Amino acid sequence: MSGSDAGMRPVIGLTTYLQQAQTGVWDVQASFLPAIYIEGVNLGGGTAMLLPPQPAGAAVAERVLDGVDGLIITGGRDVDPQSYGQQRHPATDEPAGPRDEWEFALLAVALRRGMPVLGICRGAQVLNVALGGTLHQHLPDVLGHTRHQQGNAVFSTSAVHTVPGTRLAALIGESSHAQCYHHQAIDRLGDGLIISAQETADGVIEAVELPGEQFVVAVQWHPEERLDDLRLFAGLVQAATSYASERVS
Repeated sequence: MSGSDAGMRPVIGLTTYLQQAQTGVWDVQASFLPAIYIEGVNLGGGTAMLLPPQPAGAAVAERVLDGVDGLIITGGRDVDPQSYGQQRHPATDEPAGPRDEWEFALLAVALRRGMPVLGICRGAQVLNVALGGTLHQHLPDVLGHTRHQQGNAVFSTSAVHTVPGTRLAALIGESSHAQCYHHQAIDRLGDGLIISAQETADGVIEAVELPGEQFVVAVQWHPEERLDDLRLFAGLVQAATSYASERVS
């Protein structure tokens, strides 16, 4: 049991990067995740468990998710456009095949089980593509500006408005100021998804969700960059607590 005992925090699995990294004298392939994600889960009431990319497969994903009560698909490199039937744009990152395959496998199992899922930035795009949707590969080509990703690791603040009646609106209210760093965004929606927030000025899709009882919410922005507002993390943790309780009842 992973969060079902009285007084225990639910365990939230977070996907990680897999790429070259430097630390001290070492320059190696590494699995890592910015600590602010972990802090967001902890402050939201959960216990974080990192889920590094590894050879994917349904059986492996099933076994890994046996140990967690909720899943966060985190930010990172662009999704391989071949997975949604497009050629790679010059501005699109080199594919991160192992990570894409791992996250698609985890997501498929989580959705089938009814496990709570939160997608963050890349995570929103993974969810959309996994359900048959497509992406705008380079927003400046569509919008004529770079406001959503200014570069040099500087987050921009976007005003987003939520769609009334959605789970996201219930969590964060009618509007929010979101920390954004993305040059891609959702184009055609994946099967079953609904738009739950858009950028106020240009209409870019900033959040999607699956309607119904299961908590499946994905935002194009980075809530971990605003830890004075824990509503998304807390919402996921609350759903994970209920999921853990139902799983052992």
